[in-house]
Amino acid sequence: MAGAMSREFRRRLIWIPIVHTEADLGNMAESVRNLYVRKMGRAKWAKHVADIDRIWRQIRAKIDKMHLDYAKVRLYQDGLPTCGHEEQIVRDLARAGSQNHQLLADLMEQGATIMGTESPDLLLEEYNLAREALVALGPGGHHEASPRRSRISKAVLERRDRYIAERVAQTLHAGETGLAFLGMLHSLAGRLPRDIEIIR
Repeated sequence: MAGAMSREFRRRLIWIPIVHTEADLGNMAESVRNLYVRKMGRAKWAKHVADIDRIWRQIRAKIDKMHLDYAKVRLYQDGLPTCGHEEQIVRDLARAGSQNHQLLADLMEQGATIMGTESPDLLLEEYNLAREALVALGPGGHHEASPRRSRISKAVLERRDRYIAERVAQTLHAGETGLAFLGMLHSLAGRLPRDIEIIR
């Protein structure tokens, strides 16, 4: 996986599907945990947390085995806005316990470059939709997904994916490797230039 790029490709993107940890959820973490425990029970929540921990250990081990030249690696992160404060955001979330961001911080220490990946406006839109959904699912809520909210959420996700693809296309240079840490619902398929080799 870490070998030389084939001649038809000038740059490479390694797409790493991720699962968000509780620390990644910020001030929504408690609401999400409470909702999960109410629906599934404390034992299932503990198993869920342990499973996510195991997944992140596996991701870290696979990246270590790639033996990448980190001076030529760019890091793209689900939920990381293009804002000029990307490094600080990563370090703050790493200190808060996010395994995802601890891994990013470690890769940065080895020479990888963190990239603003998402539109701040679209992230705010997504955050507001998620808050609405949590209120609807919480105590006293409707306990069902609104078709309108589902449609809007899908449209926002598609716009986010287009923005991420554009950021990768604009910032990943010839001879470089990108590591894209993206949640399972994201899709960059058909959105990237043909000279980018995509490895999942």
